[in-house]
Amino acid sequence: MSYDWRWGVFLERAPAGDSTYLGWIAAGLGNTVALSLAAWVLALLLGSAVGILRTVPGRLPRAFASAWVELFRNVPLLVQLFLWYFVAPELVPRGLGDWFKQQNPFLQMFVSAALCLAFFTSARIAEQLRAGIEALSAGQRAAGLALGLTLPQTYRFVLLPMAFRIIVPPLTSELLNLVKNSAVASTIGLLELAAMSRQLGDYTARMYESFVAVTVAYVAVNLLLLFLLRRVERWARVPGYLGGGGH
Repeated sequence: MSYDWRWGVFLERAPAGDSTYLGWIAAGLGNTVALSLAAWVLALLLGSAVGILRTVPGRLPRAFASAWVELFRNVPLLVQLFLWYFVAPELVPRGLGDWFKQQNPFLQMFVSAALCLAFFTSARIAEQLRAGIEALSAGQRAAGLALGLTLPQTYRFVLLPMAFRIIVPPLTSELLNLVKNSAVASTIGLLELAAMSRQLGDYTARMYESFVAVTVAYVAVNLLLLFLLRRVERWARVPGYLGGGGH
């Protein structure tokens, strides 16, 4: 390839602020990690609640949970992001919407992107938790109820500890996907990793170097997460279930 690679561009001083272009990439990486973690915590909480509702007796809770999953799983992520950023502040009570629009622009973009990613991912986590609960034998629920536990207690002490251990591998995949999906936040102006890479390319005309750098950063983050979560998988593995080894 005849392209003249110039890796020293990352050590050059950036035109805005007292930083280098490498500092821009590091700042974008920090925003990506913070956005991904915030969205993941909320997605796990929401997805767990919806996943439980998918398996409880009663038509109404199941219908609500099914509607949640179908809505957030089937609407394109980019469309959801625009709805959260541009439309949601107009739908909430006027005082709350005006307060939100008066906040720091970075905070507006960060919160909108985190909510979008969280709700989108929660629908996928809900289905995984439902599958994990349904993978357990019906006798476990019956045994919990027979011991005098209420249904919420049966879920808390019997079903959920086992179900979450079963679904650790797919949850790992969802977290890695969420990190990659965070790149859509650049479309509303949030300077996460992908946006910083494009900005670097615009200022320096070194697009190849900037996108190689962002690729390496994404791979590094996901490999680190994969390294940590593989150890969680081995710790949580349940013998007799998928990926759990022998009895």
